Amino acid sequence: MELRDCRYFAAVAEELHFGRAAARLNMAQPPLSQRIRALEEEIGARLFARTSRSVALTPAGEAFWREVRGILALADKAGETARRVALGLSGRLTVGFVNPATDAFLAAALARFRGLAPDVELELREMPTRAQADALIAGRLDVGFLRYAGQDIPGVTVTVVSREPYILALPAGHALARRARAPLAGLDGMPMILPSRGQLPILADAMAAAFARAGATPVAVQEAASKFTMLSLVAAGIGLALLPASVRVWKRRGVVYRDIEGDLPRVELAAAVPAGRDSASAARLIGAALEEAGGREATAAEE
Repeated sequence: MELRDCRYFAAVAEELHFGRAAARLNMAQPPLSQRIRALEEEIGARLFARTSRSVALTPAGEAFWREVRGILALADKAGETARRVALGLSGRLTVGFVNPATDAFLAAALARFRGLAPDVELELREMPTRAQADALIAGRLDVGFLRYAGQDIPGVTVTVVSREPYILALPAGHALARRARAPLAGLDGMPMILPSRGQLPILADAMAAAFARAGATPVAVQEAASKFTMLSLVAAGIGLALLPASVRVWKRRGVVYRDIEGDLPRVELAAAVPAGRDSASAARLIGAALEEAGGREATAAEE
């Protein structure tokens, strides 16, 4: 039995007239009558009582009609669900992200995405960049928002979403806090709180090269995985930290922020998706992220 035959049967059951049912289905009456007879033969029961003047459902036809209504409703629902997923309006989206992305654009982008596609179920996973790359390659993430420094991720398409400068976080009483901008050369010999080199070696090398060009050799006194830990250690006087400019949204007692004079690399955050695996909901979220990041960068440029 084919779904098409169920639709043919439904048209006749609702019209109780083969001619009107055929017109509704945009087909000739004889082929419709043939399909109904073939359906009755397949089922092994008469579904319609036919006379020259009337068509009526038999008891078997009435029972079949009750079941067919449910089948067609489920088929229509399945089709609608597929269409909504294809449009990025339904389904499930697994999103990886590094914490700096939430400050830079992702929190606002998620709110925008919720307004565009409220029926998409979001699973959010805070993950380091390297873990996101592995998860994207393995198909465990639909989209990742990660730190990007030009690294190659096989089988993954990367779109840079935002670029922002580093700023210096330092104790409020520090000598450099008295300056409006801190020169990179002024960090020579300063105790620094750094992210783990293993998280993004390419970026660590670029930072080291920038310090070398400025003639500065800071002293690494502590590694920390998150900006919150870094800020707490800065407040405790353990050292200074270089953080993305979007960290300014976090006000930490005892910590001040200063712009940097020097040739540091920019903080790049990117959206990454498995290559060749189209996801309309992922594309919607990335679009929202690009709009939010673009708006913030334009505002920062005006300021």
